Amino acid sequence: MAARSFPLSKVYGLLEPGPVVMVTTVGKGRPDIMTMSWHTMVEFEPPLVACVISNRNYSFGLLRESKECVIGIPAVEIAEKVVGCGNTSGVKLDKFKKFGLTPRSASLVAAPLIAECFANLECRVVDTTLVNKYCLFLLEVVKAWVDPKVKNPKTIHHLGNGNFMVAGERIKLKSKMK
Repeated sequence: MAARSFPLSKVYGLLEPGPVVMVTTVGKGRPDIMTMSWHTMVEFEPPLVACVISNRNYSFGLLRESKECVIGIPAVEIAEKVVGCGNTSGVKLDKFKKFGLTPRSASLVAAPLIAECFANLECRVVDTTLVNKYCLFLLEVVKAWVDPKVKNPKTIHHLGNGNFMVAGERIKLKSKMK
């Protein structure tokens, strides 16, 4: 393999952690949505998700205060709405109305599910040890919802600078993991 130096600022695109998701929080009398791509699973059971939410983001304060959220997993069909939510602030804007998304009541947290997402994960913050230093929240998924009508959804993956990849063909290989 011929190798060349690669800019450190672009390493993120090589290691993207998973699908772009939508995080809902609630505070100050209304829900908010932010788009997030910096997250990773850290435990199977109970399911734990680590996520980075910038302290410059409106949702940071809402999550820190409420200690709960919903992670909605969208498919490519709503990609423009997903990116639109990520490119606007919810400080003065109702993103549900602006982007034509439908809030649905969650069962265990105050933050709403997003009806247009094929999966929604109700979460509670369980560890804030790294919030001050890295803006990293550890979330426990306390309830998971999936749309049984959606088979093999195509998720979007952020590669940086407005570039996205759409998940495509699935393959199955023998694994000893459960």
